[in-house]
Amino acid sequence: MLWPFNHFRKPRSPLRGTIEAIYGMIVTQAREPSFYRAMAVPDTVNGRFDLLLLHLWLVLRRLKSAAGGAALSQALFDHFCNDMDDNLREMGVGDLTVPKKMQAFGEAFYGRTAAYDLALTGGREALAQALCKNILNGEHIEKAGRLAAYAEAAIAALDGLDDAALLGGSAKFPVPDRVDSGQ
Repeated sequence: MLWPFNHFRKPRSPLRGTIEAIYGMIVTQAREPSFYRAMAVPDTVNGRFDLLLLHLWLVLRRLKSAAGGAALSQALFDHFCNDMDDNLREMGVGDLTVPKKMQAFGEAFYGRTAAYDLALTGGREALAQALCKNILNGEHIEKAGRLAAYAEAAIAALDGLDDAALLGGSAKFPVPDRVDSGQ
């Protein structure tokens, strides 16, 4: 006899498919080889995490202005947290250590997003400085300028989308190698 344990599971969110599509787009873009090859992003766990945070920030920033974006923003952030938790556990991090690591991830996310938001008000040079500090370990300021140009192009591309395209999970990031840095 089969016991109906379905009532113990969390109900499937109607946003789940959209969240998975948007998060998949973010992760795929953060893995784009040209960031590591041409923009000096360290090809390390930390470098990949920092690029993931950058792209998550870009999307969450745009969702703030979208009709219905608040619920999607929260669901996207929750998905990110669940993914980080799952990754820690897959890497063998113990149950007692996971909460500490998750707290560190949260602090990194909020610290970087605050720095990037503030830097946006100061122009490309300020954004390049923030990206250099947080992603490039304080090195390669010239590469940080390219990364800042990319972030500005991504902001423009996301801002140019109508809400339906964004909320439908069909947004696209610019190709990093094709962004003109103005240098």
